[in-house]
Amino acid sequence: MKTEEMVLDGNALGGMMLELFGREMTMVVSTCRSCGTTGPLASVDVYMKAPGVVVRCRTCQSVLMKIVRSSERVWLDVDGMRMMEMEL
Repeated sequence: MKTEEMVLDGNALGGMMLELFGREMTMVVSTCRSCGTTGPLASVDVYMKAPGVVVRCRTCQSVLMKIVRSSERVWLDVDGMRMMEMEL
């Protein structure tokens, strides 16, 4: 399978993010730490077939977020994002 066949848009994160944060998160605006691109999580590239979930900036392909799950824990690394902004 080619890499471009594995990529999904950020809507693929919807269920997982709802479970983790208890709210709809695909419209949360994030800013890429690497290139400064700002946009909703729905517009990122998502790779679900990695050892965890890898979320990349659609502009520069930098890793924005990594999510790894076990039966008892979730590890969420958002080091590639400068910020996330959402309405209350």
